[in-house]
Amino acid sequence: MADGDPKLPLSDPEALTRIAAALERMSPAPLAAPDFDEAPAFVWHVAPERLVPVPRINRVDISLLIGVDRSRDTLLDNTRRFAQGLPANNALLWGARGMGKSSLVKSVHASLNGDHPGLKLVELLREDLPTVGRLLAHLRTSEHRFILFCDDLSFSHDDQHYKSLKAVLDGGIEGRPDNVVFYATSNRRHLMPRDMIENERSSAINPSEAVEEKVSLSDRFGLWLGFHPCTQDEYLAMIDGYCTAYGVKVDPEVLRAEAIEWQATRGARSGRVAWQFFTDLAGRHGVSI
Repeated sequence: MADGDPKLPLSDPEALTRIAAALERMSPAPLAAPDFDEAPAFVWHVAPERLVPVPRINRVDISLLIGVDRSRDTLLDNTRRFAQGLPANNALLWGARGMGKSSLVKSVHASLNGDHPGLKLVELLREDLPTVGRLLAHLRTSEHRFILFCDDLSFSHDDQHYKSLKAVLDGGIEGRPDNVVFYATSNRRHLMPRDMIENERSSAINPSEAVEEKVSLSDRFGLWLGFHPCTQDEYLAMIDGYCTAYGVKVDPEVLRAEAIEWQATRGARSGRVAWQFFTDLAGRHGVSI
């Protein structure tokens, strides 16, 4: 170094410490896996990557899910086999919004967790799919069994996140860990909008191949469970079930009239609308839920 040149920061131990600290803040090392016995469920967060325990899951009792009997029984049987260490399929719950898709996943887990405390629910956000490989590395080495849950899964025209999902389903050399099963919910059966599927087909040189990669992603789910709009009788039965479970006593004719008026103002009938009506009803009657 020539005379009069300023001292380089790399020769200053304090400067090196500050640089290292700054780099650590910009790209922190992933945290160690938590104690999975700490909670029944965890949420995967990034920046920094960590599994955050959820001591109390927001859910409803499985007996209160009306009009989804076939999907309920199928998913319950599949999850029970998985909890027992037997082969089980990944599941895609698709269909009408507000019909209990995510509620069913959480309720099935809760109904089995008592007999199988080693069964854990891990929620993964769609936008965090690129980090799923590192999440699986945490889960793969554990003795517990994990339902990896992604709610409202869908992909747009230029979305590349679906490629990360293949590692969870059946792609890659390692494949899906034996102690992990993947459950996803979506309003779309093929995980992408129909108008985008048709647009790619119409503009592609080979229409049959244009969307095959994205559409075939849904084929990698062993179980497809469809959810369809409920009838008025099912809608009213949901509300009756909530009233019985929480001890809200209302004249049946009044309850029916108010429930029908509520769904008419919403322009829709679904399990979500039924729960929103019951929340209002319970509040008016001074009942905690």
